[in-house]
Amino acid sequence: MTVQDSATHSSPIAVTAAASGRGTLLAALGVVAFSLTFPSTVWGLESFGPWSLVALRSVLAALIAGGFLLALRVRPPERRHWGSLAVVGGGVVVGFPLLTTLALQTSTTSHAAVVVGLLPLTTAVFAAVRTGRRPSRTFWLAALAGAAVVIGFTVSQSGGGLHRADLYLFGALLVCAAGYTEGGRLASVMPGWQVIGWALVLCLPLAVAGAAAGLSYEPVRLTGQGVVGLVWVAGVSTFFGLYVWYRGMAEIGIARASQLQLAQPLLTLVWSVGLLGERLSPAAPVAAVGVLVCIAVTQRARA
Repeated sequence: MTVQDSATHSSPIAVTAAASGRGTLLAALGVVAFSLTFPSTVWGLESFGPWSLVALRSVLAALIAGGFLLALRVRPPERRHWGSLAVVGGGVVVGFPLLTTLALQTSTTSHAAVVVGLLPLTTAVFAAVRTGRRPSRTFWLAALAGAAVVIGFTVSQSGGGLHRADLYLFGALLVCAAGYTEGGRLASVMPGWQVIGWALVLCLPLAVAGAAAGLSYEPVRLTGQGVVGLVWVAGVSTFFGLYVWYRGMAEIGIARASQLQLAQPLLTLVWSVGLLGERLSPAAPVAAVGVLVCIAVTQRARA
């Protein structure tokens, strides 16, 4: 065997390592994009009503996705995948943006970040149910502990009860976890970016109708921050963020990608202070760290 042959035979290992590093970087970029979603949504609400903002966000993201799909001449998915794509669209394109936007009308981004910090854990639970795998007892104990931390935090911050914003946020956890789970499954049979691309295109008619209705009834007051907020949540959070996120998951797996998302709540807390000038309650970072610890235990238990 020549030196050249030896290098050729060893290349799969190098390619695998490179793919792992690339997948980790892509997933990490997705986490950074997601961490700025709540502050950008608050900015967007300066110019648009909640329904208009969510609809316009979906329309713009779908147009970007559709442009890529057309330019690359991507064939439509097989009929058997459209049901899962509908779940992805309903969860991450419509449900999560709408529920979190409604919540952020009365909730601070720091409060919402801690509650949504349970998303990786919720996704793991959905994935366990969807795939039929049975996590260990340690996993479930940590899952319950994380849920207790989040519920305790929301109740203490809400004066002893749950407010409407908290109900929106808990609903957002459920629909987004379902969307992540189905998206992760689809990323194993089609390129990850096509998962979110076709989900956005599927939701385009509904988004256009929603935008028309929302703009008819909600006032529009264009500001610089409001426009930047809309552009970010549409182009970066909804399309680019989910594009690199699903592509990263396809290369390194759902479990490894979800571990990177553990940093998202803390990043959002930093943005809420730096960009919005919010003051964190002493309980917010404590609760965020508590959730991260619980989720880290679940990841270790799953491994």
